[in-house]
Amino acid sequence: MELTLDELRALTGWAAACAARVLPLYEARVPGDDRPRAAIDAARAFAAGAARTKLLRTTAWAALAAAGETTDPVASSAARAAVAAAGAAYLHPLESPHQVKHIVGPAQQAASARELAGGDAEAELRWALAQAPPEVPGLLRRFPPGKPGRTRLGELHRQLETALRVTGS
Repeated sequence: MELTLDELRALTGWAAACAARVLPLYEARVPGDDRPRAAIDAARAFAAGAARTKLLRTTAWAALAAAGETTDPVASSAARAAVAAAGAAYLHPLESPHQVKHIVGPAQQAASARELAGGDAEAELRWALAQAPPEVPGLLRRFPPGKPGRTRLGELHRQLETALRVTGS
């Protein structure tokens, strides 16, 4: 399977937009830690045409560390959305259910963060679905169904994946 840079840029731009919506939740709970913001900024830069460089991986790993260092579940989910945004540029062309998590992860984690903060996860999912460029469902349909698990996070994954698979088909 081939994945073009244009497809990866579209996916990464959407992923960054999803993560950016919950970044204020992280920053309010962990003031002064710019690691998730740096990951989102790197994702946005790639989506806008910058080269796919080590910066994406470095900022993703730093945002993952930020997610693991906080005990606040809202902040952790928001940081994980940023990790997934930066990592979207590295979606692998492997026909594996695991790759589906790389596609839906940013929106899934954003919806989780919103819900954990007392907001509406379903509204966050609707926003993400409405903003998804055609490349996102097109990419998703090239992969086998994901394996989201039985947790609330898995349910958010399932909702996103199901809706994206029928979008534009």
